[in-house]
Amino acid sequence: MRKSFLLFVVLVAMAMNTFAQKTSIAQQVTAVLKAQVLKEAAWAMQQQPVTVTAESSSRSAGGKHDFFSEADYFWPNPKNPDGPYINRDGETNPNNFVAHRKAMIRFSTIIGALASAYKITGDEKYAQQALKHLKAWLVDQETLMNPNLLFAQAVKGSSTGRSWGIIDTIHLMEVAQGMLVLEKAKAFDAVTTTAIKKWFADYILWLNTSKNGMAEKNSKNNHSTCWAMQVASFAKLCNNQAMLDSLRTSYKMVLLPNQMAVNGSFPLELERTKAYGYSIFNLDAMVMVCQILSTPKDNLWEFETADGKSIKKGIEFLYPFVADKSKWTLKPDIMFWENWPVAQPFLVFGANQYKNQAWFNTWKNLDLKPSVEEVIRNLPIRHPLIWL
Repeated sequence: MRKSFLLFVVLVAMAMNTFAQKTSIAQQVTAVLKAQVLKEAAWAMQQQPVTVTAESSSRSAGGKHDFFSEADYFWPNPKNPDGPYINRDGETNPNNFVAHRKAMIRFSTIIGALASAYKITGDEKYAQQALKHLKAWLVDQETLMNPNLLFAQAVKGSSTGRSWGIIDTIHLMEVAQGMLVLEKAKAFDAVTTTAIKKWFADYILWLNTSKNGMAEKNSKNNHSTCWAMQVASFAKLCNNQAMLDSLRTSYKMVLLPNQMAVNGSFPLELERTKAYGYSIFNLDAMVMVCQILSTPKDNLWEFETADGKSIKKGIEFLYPFVADKSKWTLKPDIMFWENWPVAQPFLVFGANQYKNQAWFNTWKNLDLKPSVEEVIRNLPIRHPLIWL
């Protein structure tokens, strides 16, 4: 009896291995996520739009339509409780205003889920529901968000909004990508589609001309990676080829060579009090830069600097520590150490690009739908189907 059972186990394993060899990573992703996608889309079908106009803070220097958030790591000064806040790197202040950030993440989740379900089923009902949320956030004058982040990550007593706050709109990426999936649906008329794309075009302009936008672009760590990742996503929706070309050059000349060490690590992230989480976050972002910007003529996945730095080397460096976190050689992160890793984008997109089944298997066995707010906030890609 035991021999028969062992033979059965071996045959099942062989069959699964054969299936994996004959099935593309993209097809395997669909198989893994289909039930989850349809469940999340069913939830999204029941949701009404909630934009930045639904809630406000007396601490915001902006108006009703302005996105507002507060810097995560700034706290009241014990020596001067009513004075300017002070920095405690890596320690999130739980009393910050986060309603707009949560609303944007919810918006991203809704569009990501509906676009994924539409891609799987072709059912127009998902496009019709997505349109309601897109119009509320980006078109309707009563409820839209202004296309700037003048008042993001403010610090009490010192700043009404900072360049670092631009990272908050990484959650609009799946909105933009969802639009690319949905825009050919019958529900989308030309006028509305043009208006939505104009919002993103206006935001791209602000990101490239404002003081805060330029400061974020020229920052040296994950913030500049996330600036490039966002602008790439929005420029792709708007078919802004000049911007896309500029970003490809920036990746090859600035982002990759200046941030990655020759061993594939990110030294600036390793210096942080949350070195593990920030290393993962920056690699996810840099992988998405490659995913969005690569073309047959200019494939960033295959690009390598003269001293051997490449996105593949970055994945190869970090993968062992994600597959087995106990191998991490630095101190545990000061907060949220136990919550990472989850189903990281670098694993699934890297697996798809390099046909690496081990990376995919690690991805599918991690948490595919995390619920911890801090993890979700630092996980801009939660609906990989719309990107593949």
